Amino acid sequence: MADLYDPTMLKRTLGIVLAGGQGERLHPLTRDRAKPAVPFGGIYRIIDFTLSNCVNSGVRHVYVLTQYKSFSLDRHLEMGWGIFSRELGEFIVPLPPQQRIVDQWYRGTADAIYQNIYTWQYERPERILILGGDHVYKMNYSKMIGFHMEKGADLTVACIAVPLSDARRFGVMEIDPDHRIKNFVEKPPAPCPMPSDPDKALASMGIYVFNTEKLIRRVIEDAKRDTEHDFGKNIIPEMVGADRVYAWPFEDENKKPVQYWRDIGTIDAYWEANMDLVAVDPLFNLYDREWPIRAHVEQYPPAKTVFMEEHKGGRRGLLFDSLASPGCIISGGKVVRSILSPDVRVDDHAHVEECVLMDDVKVGKGARLRRTIVDKRVTIPDGMSIGFDHQQDAKRFLVTEGKITVVPKEMPL
Repeated sequence: MADLYDPTMLKRTLGIVLAGGQGERLHPLTRDRAKPAVPFGGIYRIIDFTLSNCVNSGVRHVYVLTQYKSFSLDRHLEMGWGIFSRELGEFIVPLPPQQRIVDQWYRGTADAIYQNIYTWQYERPERILILGGDHVYKMNYSKMIGFHMEKGADLTVACIAVPLSDARRFGVMEIDPDHRIKNFVEKPPAPCPMPSDPDKALASMGIYVFNTEKLIRRVIEDAKRDTEHDFGKNIIPEMVGADRVYAWPFEDENKKPVQYWRDIGTIDAYWEANMDLVAVDPLFNLYDREWPIRAHVEQYPPAKTVFMEEHKGGRRGLLFDSLASPGCIISGGKVVRSILSPDVRVDDHAHVEECVLMDDVKVGKGARLRRTIVDKRVTIPDGMSIGFDHQQDAKRFLVTEGKITVVPKEMPL
């Protein structure tokens, strides 16, 4: 296999993060921001995990294709990811629709590549690594690129085994013993099980390595036809059998017994992925210094709790199995299995359990929150309860199938 850390190999690889999706299933969290810009895990944005993988893998030529409601994402990239020098040929920069070829926004993942052909021709990479900006995982992309080169592939698709019941949400593939893809179907109604495990299917992770010339030729051909201009629905099925298309089995850098890859596609999935971080032994490891996850955090003082002896008023600031970001003050309240973003305040005798509270949320005295996501700059009034009576909550807020209540950004209560 090619040297995993061959700097020449990586310099000839261009990373492209597709970050223009509307994220309708994450509404109202995506009401004012792009899906990859949604806060996650206290101090992060969802896109930080993909970009951290790029940096840790040595992929340092990255375009982020933006589109819908991109202001928050653009600002985050500028403030948190301007870490490379253009003079040295390294960059992570946003690339909005240029409309140089067609007078419209991106019509699909393949069309986003097609509309930026001039940029790829200017950069002249040998390979293009295409990534999504809405997954939480750790992957060394250089290993996948080395596999791609070793196989002499035109396209390599990262894959992971998923339960058969979940496979309808993904592109599902069949492979031969050499990992060459024999069949690929996007979101099949009846997914084909793996021969080695009839309860699982081999699913695409939405991560691709293309030889540049082959990619450009394929997206040009696709643009001339009436298709959905999508990699999973159009480009990959057409290449299987006609080109050298291989599957690369996911190698997890999370250092846990079970592979971790989360598609943050729905509110329930978003909440569950956040809760993965607060277990005594978290499923996703944020504490590995060898694989750091970068984030931009504004300057705040350290988090603190406020405690007072019972005979002096009975205030107890308690924090159990939770993440508290800088600037948080638990001032006599109780927080259990929750994520607190920067500058959150939990006041006297308030109770917060299994919640995600974003920046500058204030929880008033005696308020109670359970299994609730509260977006930025919301003040929960004294004594209010959310997450206990779902019928009552549904009159004002979104309540999901999993009984997660969502309070929108800056909502007056």
